[in-house]
Amino acid sequence: MQDYRLDPERLSGVLGEFRGPAPVQQWQPPYCGEIDMRIARDGRWYHEGQLIRRPGLVQLFASLLRREPDGSYSLVTPVERVTIRVDDCPFVASLLGASGAGELGMLDFTLNTGERVRAGPAHPLRVTTIAGEPHPVLQVRDGLEALISRNVFYELVELAQVEASEEGERLVLWSDGAKFVLGQL
Repeated sequence: MQDYRLDPERLSGVLGEFRGPAPVQQWQPPYCGEIDMRIARDGRWYHEGQLIRRPGLVQLFASLLRREPDGSYSLVTPVERVTIRVDDCPFVASLLGASGAGELGMLDFTLNTGERVRAGPAHPLRVTTIAGEPHPVLQVRDGLEALISRNVFYELVELAQVEASEEGERLVLWSDGAKFVLGQL
């Protein structure tokens, strides 16, 4: 690992008063190496093995996050790009707001960074299985995903409806006009 130091003050200066996700897909700065930063499976951020305790700093870093074509993750500014490690998904959907029912349903997720995402065609929800356990994720933006917390997943299961399919009965729900399958019964 290259000994590269991230300077939050410099980042703030480069980005100014920018709010929300930065246009990182438009920036092609030089690669500066890998830094000792990790996003744990529970959504907590660590730098040099130490938990980053300042929510504003986590939000700043999250706004600079980009998924690279090779599946790796980078923090990107107009002047530099560094890679970081992500244990699972870079975000965690920790709160659910549900309104409507059936095909008129809306599912609004709040991420661990405070960002809100509505599941739908632009932000699909999918459930795979890893080691025999459901692994529910929500597409956030540009290849970045949020792991849906266990509590929120249980809420989704409670909201879901049973639907017959060729493989048998399954749990489904809708949000923003899109149907999502939670799993087979």
